[in-house]
Amino acid sequence: MTCLFVFFSIFGTAGAFASGVAPSFTLRIRDWKTGEILVSAPTRIGGRLFFGWIHSLEKIAWNEYYHIDGKGDLILDSIVFPAFGAGIPENKGRVCYVKDGWIHMEGIDQPFSELVWLNSHTATRDILLDGRYLTAGSALPQHTRLRLVIERDEAKGEEVNGAENGSK
Repeated sequence: MTCLFVFFSIFGTAGAFASGVAPSFTLRIRDWKTGEILVSAPTRIGGRLFFGWIHSLEKIAWNEYYHIDGKGDLILDSIVFPAFGAGIPENKGRVCYVKDGWIHMEGIDQPFSELVWLNSHTATRDILLDGRYLTAGSALPQHTRLRLVIERDEAKGEEVNGAENGSK
């Protein structure tokens, strides 16, 4: 229990812990202009987001890996791509290596309160949450500015002691 208290205190949710409820979050993709929700999925602290796209100039696959922190921010952990080119960083993160022909840059730890992009049916690839397929660019409105945000659900939450999530 002490470890849980330290964990939640670090992430600014000690008040939620005191009430016995951990914060609940929802990933939403919204139309930037209208706010319309296009995709919605429940998530949690530590949830993992994969955002895949095609680099506009180099025409190569670009994979981004994030986790969700205690405030609901997306933290960019790593990027993976097959080659360097225009606009591609040569030294992002603390670790860089090549594996199976792909360049991996890890330990980036860059926070984002949201991801905003102009959607393209050919450039935006798959978006996954905790390994589950959420959507692809081809399923979202073409040439539309979109926002991917993690929103805190104030009315929901899960019991910290595991009563609702089945853990002990």
